[in-house]
Amino acid sequence: QVHLVESGGGLVQAGGSLRLSCEASGTGFNINAMGWYRQAPGNEREMIAEMTNGGTKNYADSVKGRFTISRDNAKNTVYLQMNSLKPEDTALYHCSADGVWDSGLIRTPFRSWGQGTQVFVSS
Repeated sequence: QVHLVESGGGLVQAGGSLRLSCEASGTGFNINAMGWYRQAPGNEREMIAEMTNGGTKNYADSVKGRFTISRDNAKNTVYLQMNSLKPEDTALYHCSADGVWDSGLIRTPFRSWGQGTQVFVSS
């Protein structure tokens, strides 16, 4: 399977910034899109940012103008620069990778998830 390793979470005061990173590793796959989701206790998982291989970016309204997603396709790594953080941003952040297992003739779609990295924003 695709192995996603996340880093960059932590504790930050409101108004501060954090940069999350997630690297996908493994063989036999092609990634078409990578993104970030978050979930707070009692809440449903929310898509906050996604980026395709072609560079198309999608953001949740709650983070537009504050968060920026970027990718290094050669490294299969996705980043999330989070600025002007608010207490409402406190959540467990997961990265995702959408792609296909490619054996040459057989292509099987998949979605993989990282374990998550916790972000705490204090007031």
